[in-house]
Amino acid sequence: MERQEHYMRLAIEEAKKAEAIGEVPIGCVIVKGDEVIATGYNHRETDQQATAHAELIAIEEACRKLGNWRLEGCELYVTLEPCPMCAGAIMLSRIEHVIFGAVDPKGGCCGTLMNLVQDDRFNHVSELTSGILEKECGEMLTTFFRELRAKKKARKRAMGCIAPDETV
Repeated sequence: MERQEHYMRLAIEEAKKAEAIGEVPIGCVIVKGDEVIATGYNHRETDQQATAHAELIAIEEACRKLGNWRLEGCELYVTLEPCPMCAGAIMLSRIEHVIFGAVDPKGGCCGTLMNLVQDDRFNHVSELTSGILEKECGEMLTTFFRELRAKKKARKRAMGCIAPDETV
């Protein structure tokens, strides 16, 4: 557990990089043995790219570093449960173990809505661990979206779209 918390803290640091540039704070690290071989954080808004998720960025970097599309023996740590796209990439890249922080009730595909990485109909199944530093990971996202909503509300008020005492 201590090892998993260490690497999840590194993923949280990646998520903070995303938050610093106005991105949804999701971070990812990929570990092989005891070495971090790749990192990533969301770039969707920055790059205007639907696929610029933390996991995909880290998977691409890990493949380059290892010179192989197969990431066997690797662990992927991510602050939020992977979406269908990322879960598919995890499965296709043959990552051995997926460890995530907060569950995603609206898009999680590592156990919440479905479990793509452990569906034995595919030719690869990953080990799965959830809830590592879940509170910290979840609070970071909750705070980000609360502040985003407050900024949007303030802009609407400034433009006169809503009355000062009206709620949105």
